[in-house]
Amino acid sequence: MNAGPDPGDKLDLASPLSALPGIGAARARTLATAGLTTVRDLLFYLPFRYEDRSNVRTIASMVTPGETVTVHGRLVDLKERRTWARRMRIVEGVVDDGTSALSVVWFNQPYLARSLHPGAQVWLHGPLRQGRAGLGLQLVSPEWEEDDAEDAQPIHLGRIVPIYRRLKGWNGRRLRTLIAHSLTAIGGAGDPLARWLPADLALAPLAQALCELHSPEAAAPGSAALFGLLERLAGRQTGAHRRLAYEEMLGLAVALEIERGRRRRQRAVAVTVTDAVRERARTMLPFTLTGAQRRALGEIVADLCRPFPMARLLQGDVGSGKTIVATLAALVVLESHAQVALLAPTELLAQQHRQTLAEWLRPVGHVPELLLGSLGAAEKRRVRQRLASGEPCLVVGTHALLEDEVVFRRLGLAVVDEQHRFGAAQRQALLDKGDGPHLLVMTATPIPRSLALTLYGDLDVSLLDELPPGRTPVRTAVRGEEARAKLVEFVAREVASGGQAYWVFPVIDESEKLDVRAINRYARSLAAELPGVTTAVVHGRLPAAERESAVQLFAAGKVQVLCATTVIEVGVDVPNASLMVIENAERFGLAQLHQMRGRVGRGERRSFCVLLAGATCSEDAKRRLELLAATTDGFSIAEEDFRLRGPGELTGLRQWGRPELRVASLVLHRRELEAARACAAAAAAAGRLAELCRALGLSADTHIAAG
Repeated sequence: MNAGPDPGDKLDLASPLSALPGIGAARARTLATAGLTTVRDLLFYLPFRYEDRSNVRTIASMVTPGETVTVHGRLVDLKERRTWARRMRIVEGVVDDGTSALSVVWFNQPYLARSLHPGAQVWLHGPLRQGRAGLGLQLVSPEWEEDDAEDAQPIHLGRIVPIYRRLKGWNGRRLRTLIAHSLTAIGGAGDPLARWLPADLALAPLAQALCELHSPEAAAPGSAALFGLLERLAGRQTGAHRRLAYEEMLGLAVALEIERGRRRRQRAVAVTVTDAVRERARTMLPFTLTGAQRRALGEIVADLCRPFPMARLLQGDVGSGKTIVATLAALVVLESHAQVALLAPTELLAQQHRQTLAEWLRPVGHVPELLLGSLGAAEKRRVRQRLASGEPCLVVGTHALLEDEVVFRRLGLAVVDEQHRFGAAQRQALLDKGDGPHLLVMTATPIPRSLALTLYGDLDVSLLDELPPGRTPVRTAVRGEEARAKLVEFVAREVASGGQAYWVFPVIDESEKLDVRAINRYARSLAAELPGVTTAVVHGRLPAAERESAVQLFAAGKVQVLCATTVIEVGVDVPNASLMVIENAERFGLAQLHQMRGRVGRGERRSFCVLLAGATCSEDAKRRLELLAATTDGFSIAEEDFRLRGPGELTGLRQWGRPELRVASLVLHRRELEAARACAAAAAAAGRLAELCRALGLSADTHIAAG
């Protein structure tokens, strides 16, 4: 066993890893590439599983080849030999535990002949096999650890052993040794967050929690007798995991509060709302707003009139009317002689937004501009000149809005639609084109409260939880392969009666690894099965002009069945479309299926969604699909998707610019998340955020990552 730090040289969690013995500049750099620079970082690098190597067997009791055993005894013989035929170097030894002796062999590890010595007390862990020529049982290539002091505790054997994911240049043994030495180095250190721990959660002190997670046998002697210890540790549901999860959530909550404070110190573009502006808004309204739309608009307009920039999330289910709310907010800014930019993820969605906004804004004399990468050079130059002139205008665009050549003279409001399609750096690039512009981000993917608190903790949230009148409920059914022929007949009847259909495929090309239907093969088969029906194909690898043409023909009713991948998940609004068929529906998350279902039911026709389960669809997957078929409530669907699949299916921390969570689970640690949020808010209100930052080991200028 390697010597650890001098007990007199106590370190704290903020100490750099280079302060640990044996960590030079080169090793520190390899750890830094994995995001580990301090003792805190290292100790928050938790095991992904555990092995129980605490059950020491006597050699005399070993009779079964194939078992994996742990032995503790004296090494009585050790030698190295070569096998020239295979050019192999073999180290052989014998271990004696007082009950019997056992042969041990290692292959191609010649350094062991120098590292181990006859007479040493050793721990060994490995598989037994039947030796050759009647030699009896033999321990083959076991892990080993030498006792170097009577009171020394083993690190790798003789206990419940943590298993870590490997880091470049660091095998599990070296990493385990370094972490064990780090635990010794911080030994009796107090908990800097002691005064910030909520009493109702009963969280353990940090040093105790770290010891339990990295050295469970040391934290609870005899813990092999505890029910389900390994399962609970691996499942991240122990009190120790909850303690670290709370600290991680608290660090994120503090960063979000600091971001809020920073924004409130900025000066926003001045916006005022007069009776004349209200009258112009009433003039342009094409329909009566729902109660939820009026409430959200009131919250947004109140923010726009404040002296610091708005930062608000407008969240609503498919078809809840987010676009009209954003348009009315844009009108308020335009009437204050400022500019508005609406960023959309695809050219198709940008074009549809521009067309819709042009119709709504025509009565009040505002003509939206369109800026896309596919536009000609002359048209791009004209739009850029208008923006640079400072003339109040609304521009709808894609990533082309973020180019350096695009300069706003007076950007008052940045609207980001389908925000999860953009990275944090892209959103910030748009905001940087103005001097304190307001920010409105919109999403049609309902997000559970716990995820929203984590991703959007620095944003205020407006919720559209009411659908406008006239939306037709979509009847949803789950069907298997046996129903395919009848489904094709149903599509033919729906088209013959004047309807249109989407047929969605999970992949573009077939793959030997995936037993799913690909659009490039089966779209042709479907067209052949529907004689007299006009079909078209849309997927992400087609040229933009070809995709746009197919969708426009579908919107005009000249294409009756649109075969597509998930490119139609957002941004396609065809009121006459009344049928959605989704192949291999089990391949998609519930939230994504709900989004695609939202493409139909937008007109007066009764509408249907058929979820086709593949031949290999499991019973669990079918139950998920049946849950979707039973409800149209996007928030309950998102909550279930979040529980089953985790947050990745909805959106990601890194994509939003938040630090990745190493310990905390948004599914398992919701109470810790809400407690951390409340703690950070209370600290901000009391002017104690800097103090809390120090307790967390964060710098005073902590900020949200830029992407």
